[in-house]
Amino acid sequence: MSDLPFGFGPPDRDPERRGEPGGQGGDGPAGNDPFGLGALFGAAGAGGGNPAELLGKMPLFAELQKLMNWSGGPVNWDLARQGAISQLAPGHQPTSAGEQAAVTESLRLADLWLDQVTDLPSGVDRGLAWSRVEWVEQTLPAWTALIDPLAERVVAAMTSALPAEAASIAGPLAGIMGQMGGVMFGAQVGQALARLADEVTTSTDVGLPLGPQGAGVLVPQNVAAFGEGLDRPEDEVRLFLALREAAHQRLYAHVPWLRQQLTDAVHAYARGIHVDREAIERGLNDAMSGMEGGLDPSDPESIQKLLGSGLLEPEETPEQQMALRRLETLLALVEGWVDSIVSAAAAERLPGHSALAETMRRRRASGGPAEQTFATLVGLELRPRRLRDASTVWGAMAQQHGPAERDRLWSHPDLLPTSDDLDEPLDFVSRQGAGDPFAELTGGMDEQSDGTPPEQGESTTDDEDGGAGPRA
Repeated sequence: MSDLPFGFGPPDRDPERRGEPGGQGGDGPAGNDPFGLGALFGAAGAGGGNPAELLGKMPLFAELQKLMNWSGGPVNWDLARQGAISQLAPGHQPTSAGEQAAVTESLRLADLWLDQVTDLPSGVDRGLAWSRVEWVEQTLPAWTALIDPLAERVVAAMTSALPAEAASIAGPLAGIMGQMGGVMFGAQVGQALARLADEVTTSTDVGLPLGPQGAGVLVPQNVAAFGEGLDRPEDEVRLFLALREAAHQRLYAHVPWLRQQLTDAVHAYARGIHVDREAIERGLNDAMSGMEGGLDPSDPESIQKLLGSGLLEPEETPEQQMALRRLETLLALVEGWVDSIVSAAAAERLPGHSALAETMRRRRASGGPAEQTFATLVGLELRPRRLRDASTVWGAMAQQHGPAERDRLWSHPDLLPTSDDLDEPLDFVSRQGAGDPFAELTGGMDEQSDGTPPEQGESTTDDEDGGAGPRA
């Protein structure tokens, strides 16, 4: 998933990875056409004419034309689902009754172990074993809520930035751009979900709860792949991953504001997407003067060249950078807490814990599902350094102040470490021993039966990076 379908990010934030073929900073398609809009005109570029007419004459695209009538939003989710499932079909392995029983038992045992290291109660009321195809189908509602606002904002930014001259140049293409955009996004999302389904072992591998509430989920086919080469028993690998799934579920079930804050951070980034209209107009004028005879409205290939020239690449605003830092920090805190309590629960009970935990760390460092998914969606890379610092905070909190005080930091978003705090995690932990830092913020929460923090989502601090949760 190194290709970024939506192209939200500026050049790759990791200097060592800039310039790789196909990367955001390289010479591949993602760098030259960040929105992938050149694909809208590729079919017509070879022979000229109206793309809609050409598609209609090609049997291969007969079904595609039907999908272009999608009116359910900026992403054609029917196409995304069909595309993902078709890619997964060759290696599809339905789950068996034995696998279902093994997953249920592993999650039950995981909850018993976690009860001894955290006061947060279980968030799992049923265990489910999903195939890769079931993972795609069951997580689509969560992806729809997350991705639709992003895709919609990209289309709106692109449309508003194009000057009137561009619309007249597009001519007959203007009427089908929206429909083609839905098809394009749907195809790319489907491809991304298929790749993700090949890797994920649980419903929370990307850091967000993607499955039904209360469901602890494992993907047995991918659990087996995770354990390959580790020389550990299958039930041990399954239990390690069940511990991680059950830990995630506890956190999301009993920290009611957490899910919404993560989603809000993604959408705060989307609200900031814009394209420099003046840059588009300058580029259009330059392109027209530089091309022989200017841009030919009847030649979609010339429009494709314009769209692929990089003129539509969005500029990242300071507000978006703040949203990304908040999202990165909050996801790191979630993963760090999970690492910490799983280690506390399993280190002396699970013989292969060290090897399994190291495999998970290597997976992250090489760009696992969480990092790749958010890089695809918002240009964010969940850096391992942040995860290590977050794990240090949670481990030190439990050691110096006890598990109860560690978990009380989740009672309000303003109690959590900020990005700056993660730079010096032990300093943050030492400050927690001075007085009662919870009294002022948690006092008002006692009156709320649902545990939602007062004035959720509003700014409560003036920190430069916005702290650990969105203040949008």
